[in-house]
Amino acid sequence: MAFSFQLPPDAPFTPEQRAWLGDFLSKALAQGMQAASAPAAVASVPVTVLFGSQTGTAEGLAKKLAKTLGKGNFLPEIQDMGSYDRQRLAQERNLLIITSTYGDGEPPDSAIELHRWLMSDQAPKLNQLQFSVLALGDTSYPDFCKCGVEFDTRLAALGGQRIADRVDVDVDPDEPFARWSAAVIAQLAPAAALATSYVPAADAEETGYSKANPFPAKVVENSNLNGPGEKQTHHVAFSLADSGLEYEVGDALGVYPQNPLNVVKEIIENLPFKPSDVPIPSGGQASLEEALLYHYDIGTLNKSIIQKWQAKSGSPFLRSLVQADDKKAWDDFCWGRDLIDLVIDHPADFGDAEEFVSILKKLQPRLYSIASSPRAHPSEVHLCVGIVRYHTHGRARGGICSTFLADRLNDASPPRVFVHTNPAFRLPSDLSKPLIMVGPGTGIAPFRAFLEERKATNASGENWLFFGNPYRATDYLYEDELTGYLKDGTLAQLDLAWSRDQKEKIYVQQLMIQQGQRLWEWLNNGASFYVCGDASRMAKDVDLALHQVIAEHGKMSADEASAFVTQLKKDKRYQRDVY
Repeated sequence: MAFSFQLPPDAPFTPEQRAWLGDFLSKALAQGMQAASAPAAVASVPVTVLFGSQTGTAEGLAKKLAKTLGKGNFLPEIQDMGSYDRQRLAQERNLLIITSTYGDGEPPDSAIELHRWLMSDQAPKLNQLQFSVLALGDTSYPDFCKCGVEFDTRLAALGGQRIADRVDVDVDPDEPFARWSAAVIAQLAPAAALATSYVPAADAEETGYSKANPFPAKVVENSNLNGPGEKQTHHVAFSLADSGLEYEVGDALGVYPQNPLNVVKEIIENLPFKPSDVPIPSGGQASLEEALLYHYDIGTLNKSIIQKWQAKSGSPFLRSLVQADDKKAWDDFCWGRDLIDLVIDHPADFGDAEEFVSILKKLQPRLYSIASSPRAHPSEVHLCVGIVRYHTHGRARGGICSTFLADRLNDASPPRVFVHTNPAFRLPSDLSKPLIMVGPGTGIAPFRAFLEERKATNASGENWLFFGNPYRATDYLYEDELTGYLKDGTLAQLDLAWSRDQKEKIYVQQLMIQQGQRLWEWLNNGASFYVCGDASRMAKDVDLALHQVIAEHGKMSADEASAFVTQLKKDKRYQRDVY
C-alpha cells in the first residue's frame, strides 16, 4: 500500500521545502502503519539442554543442538548433568536430555547423582515440564539405551509431558539426532517463530578430515609391547602429517577397521544368490565383497539381526529362540558367534544381495584412548591396543579392529582415522596440581600421554601411577619409559600390581588400599584422580577402594565419603575413561 501526504496550499514553505517535507511525512506515515499492522513479536522459548556423557559424544550433540536452537527464537541453556542444580527441575518448562549408557546399563559418571535422585522418592512432581530424551547406546550390549529409557519413563511418571517421543540411537547418532532434533523444534515453537530454518545434524561449515571424512593415515610404527607368549598389546603410531587433525591428551582416536577377507569370502560362497553390487550406508554402490569388507558389520550378532534372519530362515532353533525371547538365551547364543555362524549353521533364503545387506548394521569405527602427547610427538598420534583373539564354536576369532591393526594393515589400503574429542577427560589447567592415575593393562594409554604432556609442559605437580597386568616379565608395558620417568622425577610414585606372579592375586585397587594414608593426603591436598580401563569390573573395584580409603583415612562415614567423591566429580577431580 502506498502512502502520500499533501501539505495545505497556504503552508508557509518554499516549493523545495514543501516537496521535501511532504516526502518525509509520507514515508513516516507508511512506516507507522506497517508497524501498527505487524504482529506482536513472539516471545523467545527457554530450553534447557542436559547431557550425560562418558566419552564426549553426548556433549558434542548437546552443543550442536544448543547452537541450532540459538539460531532460532529460543533461549537455550546447556549443562552437564554433573553440575546441574537439581532444585531447578521443579521450575523447568522445556527440558531436552541427551545421555549415553555405559557398562552394565549404567548412567555416565556425570549423570549418576541426578539419575539416582530422580529415581528416588525425593524427586518432585513435574506437571509443568515438557521434555524429550535422546538415548545413546549400542544394541551389541544387553541393556541398550537403559539410562535414557529410565530418564524418559521417570520424567513421564512424575507428570512431565513429552515434547516428542524418545529416540534410541544405535551407535551412529547422525540421522537419529537430526530426526529427533527436528521433531523437538517443530513441537517447541511454530515455524513462524524461527529466525532461521532448522539445519540438520551435519555442520554445513565442517571441512577437512573428520568422522564423516576420515584421514588415510600412514603407520610409522607397529610393535608388540609384550614379551614371548600368546598375549599381544600393540603400540601403533600413525602419521598425521598434512591432515590438519589436532588433538589434546585425553582425546580418543577413531579407527575404521576392515573385516577379514577370508571370512568375507566364506560368507559370500555360502549365500543362496549370485553376488551383485549393493547399496552402502554412506551412499552409492559397491560390490558385495567390498561392502562386506569395508562397510558392514559382520562380527556382531544381536537380537535385532537374529529376528530378521529368522524371518528368512527355516531354522527351528532360531524360531524357538525368537519366540521364547529370553534374555539369557539371547546372550548365550550371541556370545562368541559372528554372522558367518548364521550363514553356515542357519541358512536363510534371501532373494538377492541387496536384501541380504539390508539387515546388517553399518561397520562402526572403534575409539581408542590416545597414548601420546602432541607436544612430545608432533604430527603423530599413538595407540596402545590389546589384540583380542579367541577360539569359540570351532573357529578362531578376534576383535575386528584390533586384529585389523595387528594383521591386516597394508599400504594399498591405509587405516582411516579421525580425532574424537573427549572434554570429560582432561588434565587440570593448573600445572601445580598433583595427579593420581589408575590404568591397568591398556588403561595405561592415556596416562602415557598425560606423563609426556606433564614433562613437556614442565608441570610442577607430582604424578602417581598405579599400573597392573598379569606378569611382570612379559606384560610390563612401556617399562623403559616408566622407569625413566621415575629416575627423572616426572613420576613421584609408581605402584605395580602383577596379578599372577604370586599365589595370591594382586590388583591395583588392593595397592590403593595399602597406600590409603598417602592417597588420602594427596586427595586432600588437591590431587585429581583418573581411571582408565574396564568399566564392568576394574573401574567398579577401584571406585569402591576409593570410597574405602576416603572413609577410613578421612575419618568419614560412608555417606560422607560418598559426598566427598561426588564433590570430586563436580570439581572435575575424578574423571574416568572406561569401556
